[in-house]
Amino acid sequence: MADLRLLALTHLLAAGAGFAIAPRELLETAVVHNGFFETDTKRVLAAAVESLRSENKLLVYSYKGFAAVSVDRDGFLFLNGRQELIVPAAVSYHVDLSGLTADQVTLDEASKVMTISLPPLMMGDVTFEPEGARTINGGLLTYSQATVDELSRLNYASARKAFVKQAQGRAIVEAAEREAKASIQSLLALPLRIVRRSDIEVVARFSPSG
Repeated sequence: MADLRLLALTHLLAAGAGFAIAPRELLETAVVHNGFFETDTKRVLAAAVESLRSENKLLVYSYKGFAAVSVDRDGFLFLNGRQELIVPAAVSYHVDLSGLTADQVTLDEASKVMTISLPPLMMGDVTFEPEGARTINGGLLTYSQATVDELSRLNYASARKAFVKQAQGRAIVEAAEREAKASIQSLLALPLRIVRRSDIEVVARFSPSG
């Protein structure tokens, strides 16, 4: 989680630096000042949406755990055996912001709330740490290394399915969604603070189907 917080902070600092050092001429094409403290908020939000789109696939969460599986080999005499595998694994979650449009952002000036509808949370590929794996070949008496290797291949295929199911658990997905919303709300709130519109609350949410 420390890595994720560092990632979110890095995004915030980078975005802040970009807004701070942007040429005045470029800033004024995106933000129109109507008074000393008044700003064309819609243009600010359009610029913020564009900055989010540039994030492309935003990494928001990472889950690490273990997959424990086994496979049996049936044969004749002493060739029966069982191979057990316990292997550490990890998977990342991200939000694809490349297709974000202004239609997914609504601003209620009366309540000072900006709402952004997020695309569905996506899960990346499972990565194993074979160096930390534990394999037990119980009762497997064979001179064929190819047999052992084949059982290992079958076990890793089962381990991938088992870990995906584990990573799709409601509690883990909800934790990933919370991190996603917090990260995106922070990224959108930054340009608003810079143009002195910190009075606007940013609310990110996933659709019920997401």
